This record gives sequence, C-alpha cells and structure tokens, in this order.
Amino acid sequence: MPANDGASLPLVSAVIPTRNRPDLVVRAVRCALAQTYVNLEVIVVVDGPDSATEAVLSALNVPRVRVFPLAENVGGSEARNTGVRAARGEWVALLDDDDEWLPEKIEKQMRLALASEAKLQLISSMLIVRSSEEDTLWPITFPHPSLPVSEYLFCKRGLGFGGGCLQTSTILASKELLLKIPFQIGLKIHQDWDWVLRVGQLTDVRVDLVRESLAVWNVEGNRQSIGRYGDWEFSLQWARSRRALFTPRAYSYFLATECARSASKRHAPVSVMIGILRECLSGAPDLNCLLFFAKVWLIPQNLRRFLRMRLGLGKPRQENLPADAKLHTDGGL
Repeated sequence: MPANDGASLPLVSAVIPTRNRPDLVVRAVRCALAQTYVNLEVIVVVDGPDSATEAVLSALNVPRVRVFPLAENVGGSEARNTGVRAARGEWVALLDDDDEWLPEKIEKQMRLALASEAKLQLISSMLIVRSSEEDTLWPITFPHPSLPVSEYLFCKRGLGFGGGCLQTSTILASKELLLKIPFQIGLKIHQDWDWVLRVGQLTDVRVDLVRESLAVWNVEGNRQSIGRYGDWEFSLQWARSRRALFTPRAYSYFLATECARSASKRHAPVSVMIGILRECLSGAPDLNCLLFFAKVWLIPQNLRRFLRMRLGLGKPRQENLPADAKLHTDGGL
C-alpha cells in the first residue's frame, strides 16, 4: 500500500468522542494524525459543553481535524454515532480519547480490509493493555468464522483474563456497517460489546483481526474510561436483556467473568453472589467457567493480583501467543 499517495486510497475517518479531558484528547488526535496511512481525517465529537477542550482543539489548527461540539451530553454511544454520520470516509476507525494508536495501525488494517471481498467488514487488531503495574498483550485467541462472536469474547480457555477481545479503539469498520448497526444509546457500560454482539448476528459481515499489537488501551485505575466501569447490577440487567445474542455457554461465562468479578470487588453479600451463580447455572457453564466463578468469589482480589504478578500471568510473552502474533512497542506512546 503506497504511503505517499493518499489520493489513491480510500478515505478513513477517525472518530474520537471526548468530554472534559483536553490533554488526553489532544494526545489521541496527534497519534491519529501520525498514522502512516495518509488519507485520513479526524473527527472529534465533544460530548456536551466543554470550552477547555474546544479551545485546545482549535489551537491545533489542522485542516484534517473537524470538531463537532454538542449542545448537551448524549453519552459515548451517541457521540460515536454522531461522528459516524459526519464521517466523509468509506471507512471509520474508532478511538477513545484516553487510548492511543501505533503509527501503522490504519495502514495495516486497511491492507487487510482491501484484500477482502466482503461488503461489510469489522477489522480489529491486537493491543497492549497498559496499567500502572504492567503491560499485557490482548487477545491471546483470534476470531474464527465458525466461532460465535459471544463465545470468542467471553469464553476462557483457562482461569486468566485476556482471551478474546475486540476493544473499541482497535475497531475499523465500513461506514455502511456502522450506519446499519449504530451504537446503542443510553448504555453507560458495555457499549462496545453490545455493538459487536449485534454485528455478530449479521450473516454478511466479515470479522477479522490484524495479528499485531497496533493500539494501546490505557486502563489506569484512577481514571474512568469513557466506555466501561464496573457495575454488576447493570451488567446483569444488560446481559439478561441481550441474552438472545449470547450462546448459553457464553452467557454463563459473562456472568462469571464480569458480574461475579464486579460484585466480588464491591464486597457484595453472599446472597448476591448466590443469585449470580444461579443465573450462571441457567446457561451452560463448563468446569472452567465454574472454577473461574469460584476464583473471583473466594480468592481476594489483592491475593489474585499478587499471584498473577508472581507467576507472570498475563504478561506479553511472545512464546505464549499464536506463532503469527506480533508484539510491537513504540517509545513515543
């Protein structure tokens, strides 16, 4: 793919929703502008009155950056939908304001997208999950046409996290797909999962993944992400309302990995944990799922973290990944 002939390449629109985080969104915009794929515009949707963010974006004075300030706060889902509707490109790449892209992300995803004959496409990539404690490489498994999306996202092979992953800031999709299946308005969490599960119900969509780490998902505990924070009650209600989008096995794993873990972190009473367990059993849990549930319920979080660090679980070791997976780092990120 020629890196110096932008006019001959399809236009890609990077959509970044933001609110009250001017320093972070400027970093996100700059890493989008630094892409080796040059035929790219950046759309920033300011989700409600935010003069500080508007001021720093205006100071950039870059023609490729278009800013859409909203009169009121509509939430991350509708902010993304607004950006998609305003996009001029045939392709849309999503980026949360607190995440980052490595320079070749869009170029490598577009190379994969243009090699396919599928009309509707969702292209993801591997990513580095960055916290104050460690860097972890996700995912450790890749999508397959024969595997339901819900099982890819939620079913685990072992007792650790980091199985399947289609995180928001890795997603590149045809604009047609994002218009056909918009993000669900009103969800305070699970916006990306909700969208991916609904996309997975379409029979004419190809889901693929570049087997290289091309983005950084910053998950610092002292900063709330625009897309997700723990709330076991909301998660349980959401899963029940979307149960038709899960296989029974994936539904059980979601209850064990998300609802039980979140409730345990908040020191929920035994009655709550038993209720979540009953809901988990209403699906099709396997032995590993039940062991995962027991782990998050019975082993304190601090002890789990200590054991993970001591045993090196979750660290981005190349030998633990599929042979064609690649870990990239960039000192500028």
